[in-house]
Amino acid sequence: MSIENWSDSVLKVELQDDPGFSDDLNAVMDQLAAGPEVDVVVSFAGVSYLNSSNIAKLLKLRKKTITNHRRLILCGIDTSVWGLFLVTGLDKVFDFADNVANALANVQIVSD
Repeated sequence: MSIENWSDSVLKVELQDDPGFSDDLNAVMDQLAAGPEVDVVVSFAGVSYLNSSNIAKLLKLRKKTITNHRRLILCGIDTSVWGLFLVTGLDKVFDFADNVANALANVQIVSD
């Protein structure tokens, strides 16, 4: 996992499959609680599946960012994982981008 302060207002996160997925999101939540309010870009390039616990943690992260009036963008999602977002209706809950570059550009354009 990689958590990087891409800028003063954007946190870039690269997730991996479980068991690291849960630990990664816990680390992100800890960093958000300890630091300034930032937008979060989450890359799913290393994730090939999700379980209900993972989804619950993503929803908690979404709630935290929205409560802080910030954005959460998920990107680089594998086809099988994307299918899960579609089946569960979460494709209407989260913001998505094709890749990290587009997600970062989207955050910067909306913030400016």
